[in-house]
Amino acid sequence: MKLAGVVRPVGTAPDVVLSRPGAPVDPAEPAIVALAADLLATMRAAPGCVGLAAPQLGVGVRVFVVDVTGHPRATTVHGAFVLCNAEVAEASRWRVGREGCTSVPDLTGDVKRAGRVTVTGQLPGSGEPVTMTTDGFEARALQHEIDHCAGRLFLDRVAGAHAVHPRKVYR
Repeated sequence: MKLAGVVRPVGTAPDVVLSRPGAPVDPAEPAIVALAADLLATMRAAPGCVGLAAPQLGVGVRVFVVDVTGHPRATTVHGAFVLCNAEVAEASRWRVGREGCTSVPDLTGDVKRAGRVTVTGQLPGSGEPVTMTTDGFEARALQHEIDHCAGRLFLDRVAGAHAVHPRKVYR
């Protein structure tokens, strides 16, 4: 059974839930399945958003959604997916890239991340284990959302004030 998600407000820094590590979840819990649907609906409602984690919705658990489909920087695309209790199992090809975040709406920053990752996690509903290998922009998005679930913002990873920039607004 597919749930229609509810679009929820996205919290912004310095909301305390954004700086606390999220708790592991039981992916089969109905509340987690509903949260997964809400994450997907909320991400799709936010222009330019390619990922969203439960802490951004004020829920301190390790669940997130990513979908880089159609993004001009994406080379590898797995479509929309939700992962629970995800962790980076392998990381390589480190490089600096510019990141933004719905929870930090006025800034972007230069962050060093792996250009290729293997991530393990579980699917909501079934709890089925998943291993995903990806690269480029999708790898960056996965690491960004895993960081949210660990209580970190991209600002925690920038090299200093020189690596933080005002967000450009395109009309």
